[in-house]
Amino acid sequence: MRALVANVRPWRHDLAGCLHGCLATLLEQRGVPALPVLGAAWTFRHFPAGVRREEYYYPCAPGESLLEAIAPYHPVRSRWHEPADAAGGRREVRDAVEAGVPVAVAVDNYHLPFRPAYQDVHSNHLIVVHGFDEERGTATVLDAVPPAFHGEIGLDELTAARDSGNPAVHDRDMFFTGIHIGNRWLSVELGIDPAELPPLDRARIKKIITGNLAGFATPPSGGAYLGLLGQEAFLQGAVERLAAGEDVTDELFVVAGAVLACTALHADWLALAGRAVDARGLVERAREVERVAHHWSAVRIMAALTRDGGMTPERLARRAHALRKDHEAVLVNLEQEMSRL
Repeated sequence: MRALVANVRPWRHDLAGCLHGCLATLLEQRGVPALPVLGAAWTFRHFPAGVRREEYYYPCAPGESLLEAIAPYHPVRSRWHEPADAAGGRREVRDAVEAGVPVAVAVDNYHLPFRPAYQDVHSNHLIVVHGFDEERGTATVLDAVPPAFHGEIGLDELTAARDSGNPAVHDRDMFFTGIHIGNRWLSVELGIDPAELPPLDRARIKKIITGNLAGFATPPSGGAYLGLLGQEAFLQGAVERLAAGEDVTDELFVVAGAVLACTALHADWLALAGRAVDARGLVERAREVERVAHHWSAVRIMAALTRDGGMTPERLARRAHALRKDHEAVLVNLEQEMSRL
């Protein structure tokens, strides 16, 4: 049996990870432009009980799918499939590909020959599968994360990566270990014909930005960190916990990664929206949001340095203060921009 889904192409953003890259590839294969969908929302949400040691972690409310959380302004969703065992996982993904549907699969980089971590470091990752050749014993996979790979690997290699226990063996197995991969795979579901997606016009842009501003004004509640106040509370809490000697490394690194991707993609979305309606102010706001994204990039780097004491509470506090000032400024500027749209 041989099956290969066509029109599967890599999609990559330097400040986003495997989750957004895989979702973008799956959306665009179905005829849905990725950036208008994945970049529209800009928010801060953190549910401490829901944090998982996965590169593709993204904060989701109860009952909400990954894609719904990332793209709340569009009728799209994703679904995690959890096979009973490796044989079931292999069969389910093969059946989807045979039906012409590419999917994303959770893997351990340790078992993938094209990843730098091969046979060295365990890490929970996400790649696209869109082909099988049972006679040759290969699968066609796509990984847009550098160093990037698009080609065939052995079915046994893919199965090992998908069925891995993903153990933390030594101190280089950081951030994305300790959770069994479990042969999980992710599919994308569309609630509308791609041709019927709303255009990126002034009314649509204003609705989305207004919604984002309302989200940042949402007060924290029920143990969740929401909006600008929740963001401040989370970062201040990390500073205080670090000063008290607590290990904040994993939570801060994973949470910052999700916010970084959301913020960076929204900067690109604002630039796209500004060009679409010839609104120079939106393009300028895009650069301001990009600056906020780079603050989050710095926070993430700092999180990695906490493990060996390379980051102090004072340094993290200074970065959090600079982040908040720039974030508040761009929110004010976006509010003013709404009156000009």
